[in-house]
Amino acid sequence: MATIEASLQAGYQVKIVANGHVMLADEPASVGGEDTGPTPYELLLGALAACTCMTVQMYCQRKGWPLDGVAVRYTYSRVHADDCAECDDPDHKIDQIESAVTITGDFDEAQAKRLQAVAAKCPVHKTLEAGMKINDDVRVTTTGGV
Repeated sequence: MATIEASLQAGYQVKIVANGHVMLADEPASVGGEDTGPTPYELLLGALAACTCMTVQMYCQRKGWPLDGVAVRYTYSRVHADDCAECDDPDHKIDQIESAVTITGDFDEAQAKRLQAVAAKCPVHKTLEAGMKINDDVRVTTTGGV
């Protein structure tokens, strides 16, 4: 289980605390933020990237394989669903993440093939692909007025 706490600071800046680690999220100046931290989507991509790197590292350690490095690049976009057979709305957009993962090491062909599969199976990747249920509990506290 993982838990974070977050609170709005000023403007769009949000302070995030995770297991004692503090980070900021914000929006770029072009949309009214101060650009003091990654956007929420950049944080999401960062979680995926970190998980991918860590999963490959753990796998190589467990197998005793000579890993020299892992570099990832993820890009989030919403694309028009031209070929979406299940879409009733012709303007429907699909959330999409483009992946570029480079794993470096002295691997044979079978190891390289296995690492390609491992990189796409990190826990965050699997969660994003499967989707998830979010159980909302939103409370509004009135500080004045009626």
